[in-house]
Amino acid sequence: MTQTTTSASAGMQLHGRGILLLITLCGAAFLEGIDIAMFNIALPAIRADLDLETTELQWILSGYVIAYGGFMILGGRIGDRFGRRRVFLAALAVFIAFSMSGGLADEGWMLVVARFATGITAAFMMPAGLAIISTGFAMGAARNRAVLIYAGIGAAGFSLGLIAGGLLTAIGWRWVFFAPVTLGVVILIAGLALLPRDSTDLDRTPFDVPGAVLLTAGIVLTVLTVEQAAHGLGPVVVVAATGAAAAIVAFGARQRRAPFPLIPKEFLRSRPLLRAYLGAASLAAGFAGFQFIVVLYLQELRGWTALQTALAMLVLAIDALLAPTLTPRLVSRYGTWPVAIGGLALAVVSYALFLPVAPGWTYAMMFPSFLALGLAFTFAYGPLTIAATDDVADEDQGLTSGILYTSFQFGAALGLAAASAALTVVAEAGGAPMAAYRTALWVPLGMGLLGVAAVVVARPNRLDRPGGPSAHQREARETGPRECVGSSH
Repeated sequence: MTQTTTSASAGMQLHGRGILLLITLCGAAFLEGIDIAMFNIALPAIRADLDLETTELQWILSGYVIAYGGFMILGGRIGDRFGRRRVFLAALAVFIAFSMSGGLADEGWMLVVARFATGITAAFMMPAGLAIISTGFAMGAARNRAVLIYAGIGAAGFSLGLIAGGLLTAIGWRWVFFAPVTLGVVILIAGLALLPRDSTDLDRTPFDVPGAVLLTAGIVLTVLTVEQAAHGLGPVVVVAATGAAAAIVAFGARQRRAPFPLIPKEFLRSRPLLRAYLGAASLAAGFAGFQFIVVLYLQELRGWTALQTALAMLVLAIDALLAPTLTPRLVSRYGTWPVAIGGLALAVVSYALFLPVAPGWTYAMMFPSFLALGLAFTFAYGPLTIAATDDVADEDQGLTSGILYTSFQFGAALGLAAASAALTVVAEAGGAPMAAYRTALWVPLGMGLLGVAAVVVARPNRLDRPGGPSAHQREARETGPRECVGSSH
């Protein structure tokens, strides 16, 4: 395969044009983060204004999640094949258009369509953005720092989006759609000027279209199954689960015989990559379930407003400060995996600290849990992103980015559905709301423990210690230049 970009080993540094490029791509990650968070805060106001049924409201949420999770791998692969710059810019332009249309909607189905479309565009935009960073910056300290800053800003966008959503919803829920349009236009203009041109020597190998369709269908139906299972095992769940299983089996069979498979076999054989994806899924699952429970506890049981709730959880945005500054130093000194494991362990500590929650808890009693979760993202999100892109050739960076973001999105859907199901089971059994919250809190705790277990065995060996040769350097010494995923750590 030919490479779509210049080798990262001769790439940009974090100064001059490199800084401007990173700011532009971080702006897109921030935009995607605040878009999700602001919208979640605005849902009650949307329901009241448009008189929506619960089912319609749920599909506005699910539409985005299903589209985002389902098209991520396909979006990453298309960026690899047809140029990341053009895919990123085209997806951002469509994102802006549908954000505007959502703000003008006066029917529930219009919002569902707008959110589904923005989910698809995010699925194309985010892998392309991460791939541009992981191939555009020089391998080593410059790339690691750029990835950590990118990951930290994206996570902070979600945290700060809670605040922005509360403020904008107080003015009018339509501003939750209109505000991202302004930021998106600025990023689009900057991207046109700063994003590196796509190579004219793009990968021209045949594209596995049937495989892409099967995989996308399998992921979409799996996410749909998880989303709907929280509301009971109805016919939609049965049909979606059956379709998902059939699509995934068919995809696996095709990958074994396709001459140019959508996902190279090396990805499925690389233990560090698989553990990075599993760690990402568990981090997102625990966080999504925990946030869902905490928001209900604060607003429905304690009577806090959306803005008060958002302010209470603002400490989660500490990763925006520490991810670009502290985390690179820790990774340089201790290595990627120890820092990632430490972050996942802090997530477990966060959930455990909240288990004894009571109706009369003060904010000071909640704060240690929120702080620990913010630190968990500081130390886990970026290093897991590095681990998912470290041993991957330039031409496959979009694919691994797509798998990583799919892991995050699928994990979030799973954690949210499981936490919701736990609340529902206790409530239907006649349990008190406080008992339901405490029971449901075991879901994110379990997800966190699974995440630690998934990655703890991936300790770096002697060659992976700070200062040692990179995976690509080791591979070149042992076997000569190659253009595929490297061997496991």
